[in-house]
Amino acid sequence: MADYYTLLTNAGIAYETACKAAGLPIKLTQISVGDGGGAVYNPAATATALKREVWRGPLNALFQDEKNPSWLLAEVTIPPDVGGWYVREAGLWTDTGILYAIVKYPESFKPVLATSGSGKEFYIRSIFETSNASLVTLLIDDTVVKATRAWVAGYVADELAKLDKKQSVRVATKANIVLSGAQMIDAVAVISGDRVLVKNQTQAKDNGIYIAANGSWIRAKDADTSAKVTPNLEVTVEAGATLADTIWQLTTDGPIVLDTTPLTFQDVTAGFARLMSPAFEGGPICPTPAQFDGSQLLVNSEFVRRHGLQYSSFKSVGTSYVVTLADIGGLVSLSNVGPITCTLPPTSSVPATAAAIITIVSAGTGAVTISANAGGDTLNTSTGVVGPIVLGLGDTAEFIRLNGQWRLIGGSIAIRYTSVISAPVFTTQPQFDTGKALATTEFVQRALGNFSGQTNIVTLPASLTPAMAGRRIVITGPGVVTLPPLVASPVGSKFYVLNIGTADVTLNRQGNDTIVALAKTLTSVTVQSGSNLVVTCGDNNYVVEEGAASLKYSNEFSASLLQNGYQKLPGGMIIQRGSGTTNLGTVSIVFPIAFPTACRQVVVNESTASGWSGSNFTTYGTTGKSQFGVTVRSVNWSGSSFALSSGNFDYIAIGD
Repeated sequence: MADYYTLLTNAGIAYETACKAAGLPIKLTQISVGDGGGAVYNPAATATALKREVWRGPLNALFQDEKNPSWLLAEVTIPPDVGGWYVREAGLWTDTGILYAIVKYPESFKPVLATSGSGKEFYIRSIFETSNASLVTLLIDDTVVKATRAWVAGYVADELAKLDKKQSVRVATKANIVLSGAQMIDAVAVISGDRVLVKNQTQAKDNGIYIAANGSWIRAKDADTSAKVTPNLEVTVEAGATLADTIWQLTTDGPIVLDTTPLTFQDVTAGFARLMSPAFEGGPICPTPAQFDGSQLLVNSEFVRRHGLQYSSFKSVGTSYVVTLADIGGLVSLSNVGPITCTLPPTSSVPATAAAIITIVSAGTGAVTISANAGGDTLNTSTGVVGPIVLGLGDTAEFIRLNGQWRLIGGSIAIRYTSVISAPVFTTQPQFDTGKALATTEFVQRALGNFSGQTNIVTLPASLTPAMAGRRIVITGPGVVTLPPLVASPVGSKFYVLNIGTADVTLNRQGNDTIVALAKTLTSVTVQSGSNLVVTCGDNNYVVEEGAASLKYSNEFSASLLQNGYQKLPGGMIIQRGSGTTNLGTVSIVFPIAFPTACRQVVVNESTASGWSGSNFTTYGTTGKSQFGVTVRSVNWSGSSFALSSGNFDYIAIGD
């Protein structure tokens, strides 16, 4: 066994085994030192405590060895104000108070400043091996633990490496290179140990800051992890025929994964704006040019505001007013209960290079009459109307200075003088437009139901087109007409069909489209001679709900044309018909459909009355009528008496 060593105790091994079984980390918190009871001895794994403990404190650090991942290094610093004893043994303790490992330590005296006249910090490092170092964690109290100089130096170096501003490089590449061996870069002989900015690799993920070597190059310590290579990383180049004294910035956005994310560097030596056109930052100011200046002087916010991009001033006036040059670019509000006037300044007093603008607003109930000055100027609108212009309450007017005139170019009052309002120049929107555009009388008339025209179809079969919607479609039947595809017809469009022929016209669907006629789903509908029908394009099908020919599809007019059939009427009345045969004077019949309320009347007649005479005829009657049926009876008169008979009959039943 070595002279000095670290052993995992039996108790420590048991604790480690239990933690692994439970999936819990091994937590080490403290280290203690002892004097071995006054003599050097060989600690054993059976120990559960030091022979004689003289000091205990929290661990400073616990970390894996870089070259041996199963090795753990524990560090502690004993402060200078304790001591006066020898250190011959040490122990590592878990958070549950178990002696996890025991150390045989070279005999060393720890002085104490108060009694020895000198003192020192005492640094102890223990190395021990565990089967799974990743399970071991360190619990520390940051308010107690002291940092070693080596730890501080390492920490500071790591943090400095994360800064965007990096240590300068000797040279920077200009093209793709082989990342190994000594070589010439930008006319500089690069040797082992030189820092190099590599920025032009074919695989941009390989760009970065490297340390040159005789063999393979490695990334520089301050740029060898993702945490150290961040957006806006900046580095200065020291030498080179073309790139000496340049500054380069990493423009790749985060997150950056080193050796995966492409890295792009750009030259920022002179900043993003060159010296001949600097970018102003902070709050620089410059003199305000003259009001109507048209040169190349720099402008400031005051100059811009005065030119109407935002009002340069606001003036409220309660009487008639003459606008001054100081009001140019501003807003003048005039308010009075009675009529007042507003006179614009002479255009000759405003420089011709200035596109001077003035805004007037009427804020009172009295009319405001705006006019040009009496010096020969005119006040014009865009359509040539010459002022004055009268503003009502809430009206605004914006004028621009032209040669010899003030031109109305904006404000609510300008709408009054536009051709859009004063002349019939509106554009009629598409037939089924549902937007918020202004409507012409043509659009309104069409939307009110007036036909846009008439289409005559005399040759069948034929097909309708979406353009026929809204027109009066006159068809000479008989024959078949096919509706356009549903997807091609605007929702809400209507096809009015009138059959003036001598027989039926059948309207067929297109493809798999459906026709819904008053809740009945059909593939075609029929328009009888002299009848009409309106077919409307819906969201998912064609809809029949208008026109005389649609009535037969209504539940209120539904009918059955079978031998035993019925006809429903809108008022609720139902007329049913049928036939039957009595057997020896009686038979019970069932109506084609049940009357919802009651059967009111039944009329029965013999189907064929041939052979009747005063001495031979058959008569029929009913009994027991109900919603569902009736009993029919028949007797025959032979000239002298009645007798039960059998015979065929027809009946009509009326009910509701």
